[in-house]
Amino acid sequence: MATTPKTTTADQNGSIAPRSAVREILLLVGPALIAIGFAFWFAYQFVEPAPPQNVTITTGSETGAYYAYATKYAEILKRSGINLEVATSAGSLRNLEQLRDPGAAVSLAMLQGGISDREKDPDIVSLGRVFLEPVWVFYRGGETIDRLAQLKGRRIAIGAEGSGTRALASELLAKNGIDETSAVFLSISGEKAAEALRSNEADAIFLVVSPKAKLVEELLRNPLIKLMSFAQAEAYTRVFPFLSKITLPAGVIDLAGEVPPADVQLVAAKAALVARSDVHPAIVGLLVQAAKEVHAPGGIFQRVEEFPKANDPEYPMQEDAERLYRQGAPFLQRFLPFWLANFIERTLIMIVPIATILLPLFKIVPWAYEWRIRRRILFWYGELKRLEKEVLDVSIVEKDKYTREIMRIEDAVSRIPVPLHYSDKLYELRSAVDLVRQRVTGLPD
Repeated sequence: MATTPKTTTADQNGSIAPRSAVREILLLVGPALIAIGFAFWFAYQFVEPAPPQNVTITTGSETGAYYAYATKYAEILKRSGINLEVATSAGSLRNLEQLRDPGAAVSLAMLQGGISDREKDPDIVSLGRVFLEPVWVFYRGGETIDRLAQLKGRRIAIGAEGSGTRALASELLAKNGIDETSAVFLSISGEKAAEALRSNEADAIFLVVSPKAKLVEELLRNPLIKLMSFAQAEAYTRVFPFLSKITLPAGVIDLAGEVPPADVQLVAAKAALVARSDVHPAIVGLLVQAAKEVHAPGGIFQRVEEFPKANDPEYPMQEDAERLYRQGAPFLQRFLPFWLANFIERTLIMIVPIATILLPLFKIVPWAYEWRIRRRILFWYGELKRLEKEVLDVSIVEKDKYTREIMRIEDAVSRIPVPLHYSDKLYELRSAVDLVRQRVTGLPD
């Protein structure tokens, strides 16, 4: 009497039963894809987002040097596809206020030296000092003035409210014991201050402007107005680290007309290019390179390539800017367009963490796949060996049972998905199946 074929653990366990090639691949590739996805997510945590296409810098009036220089920066950044919007303002103090305001659209600014407040500006970083701004003190009268203390009791135009000129002038005068109780301060600047001086409504005026400003040349050519030479210029640089001692050479404005007629000692503040601390590193790089292109040629008071410089006595240097001054432009940006170089740089940052996971996967997945194939083939070899042992046991002859069993094994073996280079192993297994079938067939009925 024939008995029911024995159901093996292998039949009950789907992990060993034959599967389609697609399902087999998914079992191995699925976890690998999850691992790769995790690798990309993990690597992305170290990558800066793409730089913004639009950035705003606040400067000063449209007639000032800040606005003129920022406009040149904008032209240079435009080559790299970045739109730098140049906004006007009432002056450096107003620029600071906008940078301090988290809701303001401004992320960059040009500031006059000497107006910082470390306690109020912890989130402002410097991209470098970019050019010198002389402190011009023009006065009228027969007396020669070479010390600010001599302005006590006079009418002094110290700049408009909110301007950097006013802040600096007030600080310099205060060090000389002059305030609103000992002099008359006029809240006017620029052309208005110059007109007040020409019309004898002011005795002295402070200007903090570029030597290229037309207003400076006009005042230097006026025979009724004199430019103060700072006899204590060196002392000011020691008391105020943000100031530099400079010389306006005789005849530099007009050699033939001898304007000025003699060397004039001046002090100058260093204009700063600053940003919020969260400014995108790529924008920092472009601005530093733009500043180098604009200011490196030098001028009346600065040597070629003296500015811009990574030396700021008031604000901490932005790390990427400091590295750019020291090492120059990134390697890829020297040869490739900005957008392509930036894309490659951001991608390279992801390679290390991704490779850490992908390289082992490239070895593990093929090995795991072949291990599963070998395991499946060995399993059926085990089934054949068990059946062959039963067939050779002469005390138990159940030909029908063995026939069904060998047919089951043969059917299962024919369905095993194997790669091409494992075909020889499969055919060896099928040959073994044929050998056992022949022994089953030779059994007595």
